[in-house]
Amino acid sequence: MQTLDFIVIGLFALTLIGVIVWVLKQKQDSSADYFLGGRDATWIAIGASIFASNIGSEHLIGLAGAGASSGMAMAHWEIQGWMVLILGWVFVPFYSRSMVYTMPEFLERRYNKQSRTILSVISLVSYVLTKVAVTVYAGGLVFQQVFGIEELWGIDFFWIAAIGLVLLTAVYTVVGGMKSVLYTSVLQTPILLFGSLVILVLGLKELGGWDEMIRICGGVTVNEYGDTMNNLIRSNRDANFPWLGALTGSSIIGFWYWCTDQYIVQRALSGKNERQSRRGTILGAYLKLLPVFLFLIPGMIAFALHQKTLPDGGFLPLLAGGAHNADAAFPTLVAKLLPAGVKGLVVCGILAALMSSLASLFNSSAMLFTIDFYKRFRPDTSEKSLVRIGQGATVAIVVLGILWIPVMRSVGSVLYAYLQDVQSVLAPGIAAAFLLGICWKRTSAQGGMWGLISGMAIGLTRLAANVYYSNVANAPGSLFKSLFYDLNWLFFCGWMFLFCLLVVVAVSLFTQAPAAEKIQGLVFGTATDSQKAATRASWNRWDVIHTCIILGITAAFYIYFW
Repeated sequence: MQTLDFIVIGLFALTLIGVIVWVLKQKQDSSADYFLGGRDATWIAIGASIFASNIGSEHLIGLAGAGASSGMAMAHWEIQGWMVLILGWVFVPFYSRSMVYTMPEFLERRYNKQSRTILSVISLVSYVLTKVAVTVYAGGLVFQQVFGIEELWGIDFFWIAAIGLVLLTAVYTVVGGMKSVLYTSVLQTPILLFGSLVILVLGLKELGGWDEMIRICGGVTVNEYGDTMNNLIRSNRDANFPWLGALTGSSIIGFWYWCTDQYIVQRALSGKNERQSRRGTILGAYLKLLPVFLFLIPGMIAFALHQKTLPDGGFLPLLAGGAHNADAAFPTLVAKLLPAGVKGLVVCGILAALMSSLASLFNSSAMLFTIDFYKRFRPDTSEKSLVRIGQGATVAIVVLGILWIPVMRSVGSVLYAYLQDVQSVLAPGIAAAFLLGICWKRTSAQGGMWGLISGMAIGLTRLAANVYYSNVANAPGSLFKSLFYDLNWLFFCGWMFLFCLLVVVAVSLFTQAPAAEKIQGLVFGTATDSQKAATRASWNRWDVIHTCIILGITAAFYIYFW
């Protein structure tokens, strides 16, 4: 890092401060203003926020690391613009009609109070195990690599960078709320896109072009069935990414994340109206096509450079065992390839992604705890007190996430693989409850609730088995171990989703059906004429054209990397 780089970072920080000061001058008297930005966001702000909230450390570190370790295998999770379209076209009308703040609140409208509590607990647990732990860990790792500092004041620089990132982000999120998240995302997104594009171009130039990357990665087989790093669709006998499991598992996880998770859906809920929310998701879907090219492929470029330079010691840093450190792919590209000034700009992009991801997490977790727990038990609490309670809850969640980091590192060697593994056991029960809740009128309150409970119980059992067997050498074989640890994680996700669906259906058939007035406008076939007219008026042929373009690009990607 040179003087010019620090000047660029300083200018970025001043601009960010200016945006935050402007946000603070806006009216935020209620929890709706603070948590949803007053529900007046435009499609540009929504789309940028969806993208910036999604693109965090799991992409800058994890997705690039996945590209450097397994090639195209993880692209199933990233070429999911089509799933963001499902949020906009299918779910936004139901969420908008219900006028809810949170996804647990929606489940209370559709099912019962117990379902709301269960989803809130699962969501907060997932924030601790995934978003907080992953983002903070990756933030410390990326700045340690980019700045090249091992220790500062006798303290591991990893922890200084990680905690500093949390504190910096917390300041502007706590004081500004949802509006600070939305408007800083508009600033951060183009910087992140530009910086990542520069990495892609310079990486390909250093390597010798796209064909050279395809040649090197295509020469590395990943299993005994002839699949290479370039193959997106791999043999169904592949130990890690069988094609059927990958398609099924990525769809289940994607459905949960893009259509039901508070972290993402909250962005769509902040729209002025249904039209703005839907168009925001269409913009978000376009942007969601980019991560594969901006993060995963640079990881493959770093791997190819490592293979090409092995006679001279390799491109990537090595782990204790001698293997290349895949998770260091992106920051290594930044440190070794970028000139002064540009490096500072890309560091701003990295900082922007990490901060945006953390900021969205802070706001969503505060809202979940405040609205779905505290306010239910103390409904007379003032609006300002609710905001303070949410801020305190966020601090507790962040502390728990930081404490989980050592456990996380013992479970997964590649950050992105760990993230998807944990999400694969949290998603099925929630996905089943939402899918049947919106698609099937007969789904009862007890059915939805027990679908969530069964998913949470099985998921936590699988997670506990992962932690235990990953840290216990020579554990004896058993039926439990075969089912909850040895079974491929993607197939486990698919079978778990099917089991949760069956639980919801079976319990619903043996319990009382919901009253028609309770599910009015919340299930297909129950909307009033005025609600249908409002939804139809919220889109036109251009929305359909852009949707078709996104689907076409997705299909072309699968064909090319088949």
